[in-house]
Amino acid sequence: MTEKIKRMKELVKQLDRAARVYYQGQDEIMTNLEYDTLYDELAALEKETGTVLAGSPTQRVGYQVVSELPKEAHLAPMLSLDKTKEPEQLAQWLGDQEGLLSWKMDGLTIVLTYENGQLAKAVTRGNGQVGEVITNNARTFQNLPLSIPFLGRLVLRGEAVISYSEFERINQSLSQEEQYKNPRNLCSGTVRQLNSQITAQRKVSFFAFALVQAQGQDFANSQENKMTFLQKLGFEVVEYQRVNAGNVEEAVEGFSERIRSNDFPSDGLVLLMDDIAYGESLGTTSKFPRNAIAFKWADEIAETHLLEMEWSASRTGLINPVAIFEPVELEGTTVSRASVHNISIVRELELGIGDEIQVYKANMIIPQIAENLTRSGTLPIPCHCPVCGGATRIQKENEVEVLLCPNPECLAKKIKSLTLFVSRDAMNIDGLSEATIEKFLSKGMIHRLGDLFRLGKYREEIIAMEGFGEKSFQKLMAAIENARTVTTAKFLYSLGIANIGLSNAKMISRAFHNDLERLRHASVTELTEIDGVGEVIAQSFVRFFQSQENNRTVDDLLSLITLQEEKEEETDANLEGQVFVITGSLEHFPNRGALKEAIEARGGKVTGSVTSKTDYLINNDPGSNSSKNKKAKELEIAIITEEEIMERMGMEV
Repeated sequence: MTEKIKRMKELVKQLDRAARVYYQGQDEIMTNLEYDTLYDELAALEKETGTVLAGSPTQRVGYQVVSELPKEAHLAPMLSLDKTKEPEQLAQWLGDQEGLLSWKMDGLTIVLTYENGQLAKAVTRGNGQVGEVITNNARTFQNLPLSIPFLGRLVLRGEAVISYSEFERINQSLSQEEQYKNPRNLCSGTVRQLNSQITAQRKVSFFAFALVQAQGQDFANSQENKMTFLQKLGFEVVEYQRVNAGNVEEAVEGFSERIRSNDFPSDGLVLLMDDIAYGESLGTTSKFPRNAIAFKWADEIAETHLLEMEWSASRTGLINPVAIFEPVELEGTTVSRASVHNISIVRELELGIGDEIQVYKANMIIPQIAENLTRSGTLPIPCHCPVCGGATRIQKENEVEVLLCPNPECLAKKIKSLTLFVSRDAMNIDGLSEATIEKFLSKGMIHRLGDLFRLGKYREEIIAMEGFGEKSFQKLMAAIENARTVTTAKFLYSLGIANIGLSNAKMISRAFHNDLERLRHASVTELTEIDGVGEVIAQSFVRFFQSQENNRTVDDLLSLITLQEEKEEETDANLEGQVFVITGSLEHFPNRGALKEAIEARGGKVTGSVTSKTDYLINNDPGSNSSKNKKAKELEIAIITEEEIMERMGMEV
């Protein structure tokens, strides 16, 4: 008995830690399959021993919220559902009753309250007892009615979700390190934002699944009538099908055939008794209501062999393991790789190259390793960073072991400098986004700046990458080839020297007649003699070229590129002495930096904030309520458009 209680304590601790990161939308520390297996083991031990430990996840729902959002207790506890993975058990559970079979959406459960036809309050599920008030965020949901044709008090529950297509769109705009692992984590982080504007920028949808209260309404003892009532009020309800014991298994099969083509995430189905009174007469356990049950998909598992472990370096210093295995068919698609997340999971699975492993798709979507049948435990943990070659370090974060590169100079941590290097105003290598650069870094293709010009030798690997192909590769090669010829000023700017912008780089280059060798040996005194170059800029410039490592980088780049003379543009100093502030989006210039450069070339000055010294605020939306517009109006400063400033500069619109 003592050993069993000891094991139960271990399980409670493991499950508690996993639940904590799950409900806070952080990195997962174990797969869904692992969690379910451990949970079932704990439940079985509790039944066998007759003992339930305090804090056991079989007795508690969810996890305590930790954000700064206001908290509020629910009028009635929001319980979890008992679950099964066997369709025939649904028929047995239903008996002679009829029920509603619906999607179990994988997002964030929300309780909505309407008063006098208006949305009054929105609260997250939280830990089932206490949730977070997110009313302002809920008002930005894509399909949520803010006013309804019902004046009584209305309380309902539903799921806030983000579609797979929206998930992909948002992730594409983020760096690899910032990307979310799945739509549920993205939805959780989005709905619980402190700034509702961020929520509004992401397309959150709401699907109602339960009507809790509708003052003065009679639904003739039918849950389906409640759903119909909600639809008439303008709510989008979760898709459902009326079933009985005779056709429920067929209905489950119908739902399962569509899961892979759905644009919204789900992690199973829910079966609810239609007879309200009968369902309520069944009562509840301490954790589950007895009028509903969840069905979770039985994961399709395939056996394969681990071929290699790819170690992916990131800007935070984390080096993440990704398993590469012999391709297998799972849920209708071919998969050959799965994230292993951290060192703790690598060790728990006792992985080794060549091991026979079992893989599956969590919720039929995300590839995971379910089990290692060989358990050789021979996989070496890298002693050196795959990017910089520096010594790695294993450390614990939130009780999870992770692999780190502690080298502050590691190129993986300097993703911003790489992004600057390839930008339009620098080397102008089109097609190298921040996310793409991170992928090349993680695969060990880039160790120094010059390696960007050597990417051609990785043709096969790049073509095989997700989002790439022969056409994309050839387009990238053409962009790299075009970038091999560049002006001295743009080259200097691309190096990311502190305090050196493009306009400063141009001034310095012109003063030294674009002679890079003279520039590399320039003194602070020589540089400060240039009009517009102060002590700080001069010292930054000299300090950069005093570094042996920086000079090795420059020498390597000079062996790969050709410097060309910059064409001098004749411009009138028609903006001499005038001060401008630029705000909002631009239509004719690629960015604000380009417009700033054009203004400064004509004698004008561009600052970051509107003050009494500002002459003009440039904004293509003069009527906006932005803080800069308001300040300009207070100070009676003229607001002009991009086209107006172009006309003043004598440029064609």
